[in-house]
Amino acid sequence: MVLVLIIGDLHIPHRAHDLPAKFRKLLVPGKIQQILCTGNVCDRETYEYLRTIANDVCVVRGDYDENTSFPPSATVVHAPIRIGVMHGHQCVPTGDLDALSALARQMDVDVLISGHTHTFQAIEYGGRFFVNPGSATGAWTGLRNSDPIPSFALMDIQGAVVVTYVYQLVEGEVRVDKIEYRKEVEAPKPVAPSLAPSNSTYSSASGGFGQSAPTSPQTTPGVW
Repeated sequence: MVLVLIIGDLHIPHRAHDLPAKFRKLLVPGKIQQILCTGNVCDRETYEYLRTIANDVCVVRGDYDENTSFPPSATVVHAPIRIGVMHGHQCVPTGDLDALSALARQMDVDVLISGHTHTFQAIEYGGRFFVNPGSATGAWTGLRNSDPIPSFALMDIQGAVVVTYVYQLVEGEVRVDKIEYRKEVEAPKPVAPSLAPSNSTYSSASGGFGQSAPTSPQTTPGVW
């Protein structure tokens, strides 16, 4: 089992001051093995905070990130699951499932994680799983009448099964929902057993392998 934090679009300090306090209480060190961030971290202090939660932190570059060392996309493998991560501004139209599907095919991934919309989504489409963790701070999107709900996700990866828990801060309370995705994995092809091992002999008289034909009549046990 691998527990992965999916988070992004924090926009600290430009559009939000900090993570909600109730989220910080949940995100404690020692429980999460990996963090996949969809970008727009925006400041070094927030990045260093993520590193206190887990040592393995993968951040892709968002359209507001100034850190050019963040890659535009990344692929992470938890066999047999292949996960792609990107910010999402590369997707046109924004958040369109067909456009995301094309990107997932290009990356050859089973799960595609993207952000940019500041709205949580987890949906299976065309045999693949698409997750948008939303904005962890509920940052403004830049659009008029925008009021995003703060959210992040935790992925519990167990072999070919990915259980995603979404945490949303609704009216001051944390609400948790669960979504499950199962990758279809081909069963290994059965291997036909060998009929006669090379070191065995077959006796037609006895009808078995490695046995000699009886040399004297055998008594059939009685039946009561």
